[in-house]
Amino acid sequence: MVRQTGGVSVATSPERAVPRPVLADAVELARAAVVELHEGGVGAYLGVTSEDEFAATHRFAADIPGYDGWQWAVVVAAGPNDHRATISELALLPGPDALVAPAWLPWDQRIRPGDLSVGDLLAPPAQDPRLVPGYVATGDPEVDDVELELGFGRKKVMSREGRLEAAQRWFEGDFGPESEMAKAAPSTCGLCGFFLPLAGSLGAAFGVCGNELSADGRVVHANYGCGAHSDTTLPLGAGSPAFDAYDDGAIELTAMPAQAAVAEDSDSVSTE
Repeated sequence: MVRQTGGVSVATSPERAVPRPVLADAVELARAAVVELHEGGVGAYLGVTSEDEFAATHRFAADIPGYDGWQWAVVVAAGPNDHRATISELALLPGPDALVAPAWLPWDQRIRPGDLSVGDLLAPPAQDPRLVPGYVATGDPEVDDVELELGFGRKKVMSREGRLEAAQRWFEGDFGPESEMAKAAPSTCGLCGFFLPLAGSLGAAFGVCGNELSADGRVVHANYGCGAHSDTTLPLGAGSPAFDAYDDGAIELTAMPAQAAVAEDSDSVSTE
């Protein structure tokens, strides 16, 4: 049996010609061919589609665990003078509502940020547009003026295209000016004492945060901000006391019992 996702059409089309009777009437022949495979159940008959003058495809629902929505497709064929059809091809194909795997991608296109772990090796793709040879001008004066003048440098450096892509990612990331943290911040990183500007052209808009209690070690946009800005001050009167204040100047009037009052008067007379 051939299990595949292409090669046999399973879609009906009103534009296809009606199959010849010898082909359209071969329903039981097609069903028997699937049953003889012993590969799974054969469900309801779904119809026939003409492939050309000499071939047609009969479709049956596949009753197989894990293949919900798939169809058996059986191609039958008959010559111009034939009175009986024969089996040409049989396949298990996904129907319009079948669950199928996503389109295959090469492994290097499936890698996402954060996938690289300890011990992994990841080489840049051939002819990576983000990199240029070190002897080629990068477009960043601070790099070019030093490395080209001295005649040496790194074997490869980031191209202008690569820097722009990185800048766009950083701008749209969690430490960009449009993040929720930045919108709620009292000031921006560009005015913060913990902001360490990057070298080169990227330094005009990006730097590294040096505050261990904030975005420590992360590349942040100059217009990003957080509550741990170097100029942050706490509002006066912040917090609440643990106990009520004691007022020693307050007078508290207390009613005394009559007997206690007489005893106090007698004590004062005896002392006189």
